[in-house]
Order: sequence, then structure tokens, then C-alpha cells
Amino acid sequence: MTPEKDFQRPVIKTELPGPKGREIIAADEKYVTPSYPRPDYKLVAEKGFGVWLEDTDGNVFLDCNAGVAVCSTGHCHPQIVEAITEQTQKLMHMCGTDFYYEHMPALGKKLNEICPIEGDTKTHFANSGAEAIETALKLAMYHTKRQKFISFFGSFHGRTLGALSLTSSKRAQRLGFARQALDVTHVPYAYCYRCPFNKGKCDDGTCCMGTTQWIEDRLFKTTCPPEEVAGIVVEAVQGEGGYVPAPPEVLQAIRKICDKHGIMMIVDEVQSGMGRTGKMFAIEHAGVSPDIMCLAKGIGSGLPIGATVAKAEIMSWHKGAHASTFGGNPVCIASALKTIELLENGLTDNAAEVGNYLMDGLRKLQEKHSCIGDVRGHGLMVGVEFVGENGEPHAELRDKIEMACFNRGLIILGCGESTIRWSPPLILTKENVDVALEIFDEAIAESM
Repeated sequence: MTPEKDFQRPVIKTELPGPKGREIIAADEKYVTPSYPRPDYKLVAEKGFGVWLEDTDGNVFLDCNAGVAVCSTGHCHPQIVEAITEQTQKLMHMCGTDFYYEHMPALGKKLNEICPIEGDTKTHFANSGAEAIETALKLAMYHTKRQKFISFFGSFHGRTLGALSLTSSKRAQRLGFARQALDVTHVPYAYCYRCPFNKGKCDDGTCCMGTTQWIEDRLFKTTCPPEEVAGIVVEAVQGEGGYVPAPPEVLQAIRKICDKHGIMMIVDEVQSGMGRTGKMFAIEHAGVSPDIMCLAKGIGSGLPIGATVAKAEIMSWHKGAHASTFGGNPVCIASALKTIELLENGLTDNAAEVGNYLMDGLRKLQEKHSCIGDVRGHGLMVGVEFVGENGEPHAELRDKIEMACFNRGLIILGCGESTIRWSPPLILTKENVDVALEIFDEAIAESM
């Protein structure tokens, strides 16, 4: 199950980045767009194997980011490589929007089996999470004949203009692009650690309902008549917004609102899906069945593939309504089918078990370091929020810890205002966690 080389710990041989890495960084600065949101540390990847990543200068890192939750089965899993290699020797492309091949219905059937959507489903294939979101938006508008959407502050659904209308996790994502392309109203997300309604925590779930009360009692009665809303788009766990899980009762309430008003419940599982949270999809923690689901990232184990899965009666649009030249590429689908097989045969369970072990370890560090304000998540999708003495977000400290981890050979990445996300490959072991926590502890102590 676990593709490993004989490493127990990171191996740092040079200054970071090393001389070869610096050459590549210089070339990148000359020839590549500066718009990419890269962190302060500079990793120049060369090879990957399991949970280990080697840079161009031979330094080996323990990867607890997995290419932002993409390499779900680890780097270059031998069964994934075999499936990809075998497919490239048969057929690499034939444009599934014009022609037929067995791969698209095969993956569509599998998604019909595993996605928690009631009844039969159909799937539209794309190349990324943003494309999957764009498909969902068009589909909801087409099916409902409505044009308004509701999204949540802190959300990230992509940077294409339609998806960007939903996105609200960082100012930089919208700066310079004028008005949003779609009619989207944003509402506060149920962020328990920092309740936007100042209700505080409680045991019966009522403190979490401010967000849905806002939709029903404010939006629907003022600027957003429910009969004009095509869809409510929600992440079961906010990704870029800080790895914030939505309380189950909030997702259940959104489902009821959608049912009451004929609104599509669109769940973005791009980052939280495919076994990451210890279940195949994060929405399953709430026991909710959406109308439309958006998938990408971890479904392809590193290859670009996105999918929009919807109830069959919803995905009933006319010929030519929406398509993609590369969507449903046979090589990417071969990787996706093998990925799902590996997830079903142990990796999702491993994410739950090792994720609990990681959370326990991080909470012990929380007791040791007062700068850790919150530890939250499901499975191997865990957020650690850093705070100052006044309890406010401490982004500068978070960034220093991120850098200190890198210098010690641990790859993690920030999200939200002051959170470090843990999104390692789902093959991570408890022994890997012990090493990662030791480094994390040292990095925090150094950065204080």
C-alpha cells in the first residue's frame, strides 16, 4: 500500500534553496508569470516517492502538503504509474466530446456508485477544480432558469471569472478584476473558532445556525429572493479559507433550504474529497446528499482531471451546451480509476486512523504552545491556527513557522489568515507523523 524509499527522516544537504535550485528560480522569474501565489520558502522539486520529495540539489523533504492535496496516493505510486504507462501505450487522446471510448462511462459509473447523491447521476469531465465549478454554475442556471448564487466568505472555488465570483478567501484573488461576472451574494461561513455572529460555542448546535438564519431571514427577504437563486455553493470543509469544517447541522440546514425553494445545493469537494477526510467525501460527515458535486485534485493522483457529478435529471441539458476538448482524457481517467481503487482498499481508512493520530499529537502541542489557538479538521485535512497574545490571527508567526519547517525538511503550507494546513498523502504513517510533529514542535519553539 505504501510506496517508500528507505528514508526515516528528511535529509538536508545544502542551504535552501541550493545552487541548482537558485538557477531554476532565476529562470522562472524571467519566463513565468509572477501571478502564482507562492509561499516565502522556495522549493524546487525534482523527484517524488511516497511521502518524500527530493529537490534539485538532493535535499529530501517529508511532504505533508501533497501538492495541495493532489497527490492523494503519494508521489509516483507504482500502481498509478503502471496504470498511466499502460494507458499511454494504447490511447492518449481522442476528444471525448466528439468521440467515444470506454474510459468516460467507466469513471462515470464509478462516481455514480461512490458519490452521496440520491438516485442516478451523470458526470461532466473537465481538467481542473475551477472548470468543474464553472460546469456546476452553468448547469444550475440551465436547470433552474435562475441566475443568482449564494456563496460564503472565506470560500475558494477557483480563479476563472465565473468561479472567481464565488471565491472570497483573499483580497489578492479579486484585486484588479473589477465587477464579478455572476450575481453572487456572500454570507458568513459557520467558523466555530471565530463565530461571525459572536454566539460562541454551544453543545446543541444552535450557535452555528447564524449563517443559515442570515440566508432565510435577511437575504431572502431583501436582496436575494429565493425564487431567483439557482444554487448555494458550499465547501464541506473550507480549504483556502483556513481548513474550517462546516458543522453538520449547518450543511443539513442548507439542504433543507434548497429543498424548500428549489435551489441547487452545490458542494465543492475539490480539496476535501477523495478520501482526504477519512470518508470518501467530506459531505458524508454530515449525512447530506447534494444535487451537484465538484471534484478534482486528489481524484487523479497528480494528473489534471476535474469532474462535475449531478443528479441525472439535472444534467439533462442539450447537445453542445457544455464540453471540453481535453476533459475526460483517457490517461487521466486511468489514473483516477486506480486512485479510487486504492482509496477503497485502505487509503481512506488510513486517512481516518492516521488523521486522528495527527490531531491528537497536534492537540498535545497546543497544550504546550499558547500560540496555537485551534486544531481542527477531519482525517488528513487538518488546520492549525496560530494566534497572538490577544487571540487575534498571527500571520507573521505562521509564516515564520512555515519557513522553519521547510529549513528542517518538512513541507507544509499556509491557508486562511494564520493557519497551517496539513494535507499529506493518504499513505502517511504514524511513524511519519511522529517525525513531522517533532519538526513542527522545534519550528514553533524557534519562531516564538
